[in-house]
Amino acid sequence: MNTQIQTVHFDADAKLINHVNKRLAKLPGLHDGITHVEVYLRLENLAHQLKDKIAEIKINVPQHQFFVKHESKSFEESFDHAFDALLTQIKREKEKKVQ
Repeated sequence: MNTQIQTVHFDADAKLINHVNKRLAKLPGLHDGITHVEVYLRLENLAHQLKDKIAEIKINVPQHQFFVKHESKSFEESFDHAFDALLTQIKREKEKKVQ
C-alpha cells in the first residue's frame, strides 16, 4: 500500500502526521486490494469561517475508488470524521460484493 500525505497552505507537525499514519495503518486489515492512499490536509484561509481545516482521503483499489472529504475546526477532527466515513464506504462496498 502506497501512502501519500500532502499538506496545502501549512506545514504539518509530527504529531498530526503520526495521527494520520496511525489511523491509515488499519486500512490493510479492512480491504486486501488497497493499492494507493492519498491524504490531503488543506487550510482554507477564509477569515470569518470556523470550519476551515479540510481533510480529504482518496483510496484506490482495483476497479474502484473511494473518496471522502470533511471540514471542521481541527485537522485531527476533520481527518477522523473523514476516516470513519471512508470505513463505512469500504464496508458497504464489501457487502455489495458478497451479495
